[in-house]
Amino acid sequence: MFQLHWLFGITGGLVLALMGVTGAAYAFRDELLLLLNPQVIQQQAGPVLTPGELVARAERDSGAQMAGLWVDVTGERPARVFFTPPAGERRGASRYVDPYSGAQLPELRGQGFFDLMLQLHRFLALGEFGKQITAACTLMLVFFCLSGLYLRWPRQAASWRAWLTLDWARKGRSFNWDLHAVAGTWCLALYLLAALTGLFWSYEWYREGVQRLFTDAPAGQAGERRSAGRGRPPAEPQDGPALVVDYAAVWAAIRNTAGPQLHTYNLRLPPLGGQPATVFYLLEGAAHPRALDQLSLDPASGVVSRVERYSEKPLGAQLLASVYALHVGEFFGLPGRILMLLASLAMPLFAVTGWLLYLDRRRKKRAIRAAQGELGGAAGGEAWLIGFASQSGFAEQLAWQSAAHLQAAGHPVQVQSLSQLGEQTLREARRALFVVSTFGDGEAPDSARAFERRVLGQALGLDHLRFALLALGDRHYPQFCGFAERVRGWLQQQGAQTLFEPVQVDAGDAQALDHWRSQLGTLTGVQMQAAVEPLLTWRLVSRECLNPGSLGAPTYLVGLQPLQPCTWQAGDILEVQVCQAPARVYEWMQGLGLAEQQVSHDGEARPLSEVLAERVLPEDTQALFGLAPQALLQTLAPLPRRDYSIASLPADGVLELLVRQQHQADGSLGLGSGWLTAHAPLGQQLRARLRDNRGFHLPRDDRPLILIGNGTGLAGLRSLLRARVAAGQGRNWLLFGERSAAHDFYCREELQGYLADGSLARLDLAFSRDQAERLYVQQRLGAAADELRSWLQAGAALYVCGSLQGMAAEVDGVLRELLGETALQTLVEDGRYRRDVY
Repeated sequence: MFQLHWLFGITGGLVLALMGVTGAAYAFRDELLLLLNPQVIQQQAGPVLTPGELVARAERDSGAQMAGLWVDVTGERPARVFFTPPAGERRGASRYVDPYSGAQLPELRGQGFFDLMLQLHRFLALGEFGKQITAACTLMLVFFCLSGLYLRWPRQAASWRAWLTLDWARKGRSFNWDLHAVAGTWCLALYLLAALTGLFWSYEWYREGVQRLFTDAPAGQAGERRSAGRGRPPAEPQDGPALVVDYAAVWAAIRNTAGPQLHTYNLRLPPLGGQPATVFYLLEGAAHPRALDQLSLDPASGVVSRVERYSEKPLGAQLLASVYALHVGEFFGLPGRILMLLASLAMPLFAVTGWLLYLDRRRKKRAIRAAQGELGGAAGGEAWLIGFASQSGFAEQLAWQSAAHLQAAGHPVQVQSLSQLGEQTLREARRALFVVSTFGDGEAPDSARAFERRVLGQALGLDHLRFALLALGDRHYPQFCGFAERVRGWLQQQGAQTLFEPVQVDAGDAQALDHWRSQLGTLTGVQMQAAVEPLLTWRLVSRECLNPGSLGAPTYLVGLQPLQPCTWQAGDILEVQVCQAPARVYEWMQGLGLAEQQVSHDGEARPLSEVLAERVLPEDTQALFGLAPQALLQTLAPLPRRDYSIASLPADGVLELLVRQQHQADGSLGLGSGWLTAHAPLGQQLRARLRDNRGFHLPRDDRPLILIGNGTGLAGLRSLLRARVAAGQGRNWLLFGERSAAHDFYCREELQGYLADGSLARLDLAFSRDQAERLYVQQRLGAAADELRSWLQAGAALYVCGSLQGMAAEVDGVLRELLGETALQTLVEDGRYRRDVY
């Protein structure tokens, strides 16, 4: 749906913008013509001329025969005479005449401009060819309205603010998207109305379908009345008796039928005698300017044969007669015309913002291809081998940044995941960088299991290889950087020599990463700048406790709104800069006698308390007394950042996290969970960066998906499931576990809705405390062994998100037991077993 939306947008958006502007220019044509030509007609006290008098004067002055006449009997506007077209032509000339004297009026100032606007609006001034283009674009407009509504459907659909309010604080791509979506919602009904009525003049099949839908009259008869008002019927030369018109009798019939409330009338004469004339007339106080009554009469005698009154028609027939009034908004009076004018003028806004969003996506895709595809293209010298093993995507990101630095220094590079790295590549490499993450307590990342089993157990002669190692881990685990140490030990056993001592990084420690960059700079002679993505600014916009009354710790659905352009994919991670509680910062500053002031941080001026909130604040402050604020900041270590699986999609308009409150030994809330769920007030700005987690992205095809998780692990699975639902891919199976169904069934309505509409093929729930014997998600998986094998045989991919100690390990054990070690490893190597666990 999204692909079609932007594809039609970049092809038909400019045409629709032109149609919108020209339609707006034509909207108040009559009023503007009178304003531009104030001296053309002077309203007089007496009545306007009768049809016979007007026709006699017009035919005498022009030498042509009249075919139609439009007259405003109040005399407020000029009358208009339509003449019989020459042989072989569809339409004849027309002239404005003074309704009081019948004298031909000069061409109205601005008439040519409005004629051009109409030609551009309907035909792009290209005749029948242009009509086909505008017709196709009108169909696109219907699709834009419906698909745009679907694509921007907010999570809080019942909130009018989510639908209709624009956040003026946003900038760049984020603001463009918000403007595109919110303005589109405001204009949605008007655009649908304009498009559905505009198609009435575009396609015969559409017109006939509408006529059959709204009236019982034959299609041809209904079509005869569709352009009632001021138009002129096509006249085709025929053989037959000459036309005889008794204008006095015709005028008497019009007055007698319409009565004293007659406001305007449009007389259309037949091309030959023996055929009825048609009169459309408007009464004072009519529902709208196109609420026309109609009569048919004999032009030679004035005998009325048929009268149709707008007020007596059924609703469907009234709507059919009011197609033009609906199209321009005058069906709803002056407010309707103004709203349709404003909506038409806004049409270029969607073309501009749509193109900006499209170009932004193209620019980002080019940047990704440039970072990945062009690396290794430098000529001269042997290529550096850069191997990475990543679980959450951070190691892969650092590997590409290191590769970019080497290439900038003039070295060709070759970047590969350890899962793809083979013996031959290692034997041929002379220089290598290894960026290796350790998963959990010394384990290899899922993607590197095969490398550990296949390569690390072999003896290779690597005396020619010189390497450097960047090891990522978490010191909370006893085997800190355990897998990276095994890689280093094996390389040295094979004779490889280190370029410099391995650099170990604890939980993304910035100083260790700076040391790695410095070492690379020493190797290449070009200092490497920090290439990590900058921290972006976000606003905390929502926070909802999902499990009130639960036996477990409170869990919150936290909503963050970016204040600058950004995007992410289902499965990605948000790295949040956590902060101390404001009360803790205030108390600490009071203890040191510090007052609030501006300090320099990362090249910008920020409040001291705001920067201190991102620092470790020691209990013992004796050594810190007397330090200037700037020196104090350099002394204090920065707080670590916390990684959270993203639970929403960019189309939701808000980035959502599932955060469970954690408590420290003294009972206080943990830094990350405390900041997001309690300490930061709604509206607070906080800093975080998006991290591409490719190892947990969706497969590129629509293969079945088995999603397994517990607790807040539902976050990553929810984003994957939402992306699948948005893509119309319904072969999804979710296994989810928590404590109790009454309190801990997160996103219950959403998941049950997916199950009901077929977006979720199967939902297995394991609420451990709802029965005497504890029941966990791994047991649900084991009980569905036959179904699991069936799905895997159909090509399904497994995604696991949740706690490493406990659920993830137990699920992994069940899979090994049911499928076997070899089969499970094959799933890993094929990218069909992916984990985002913590």
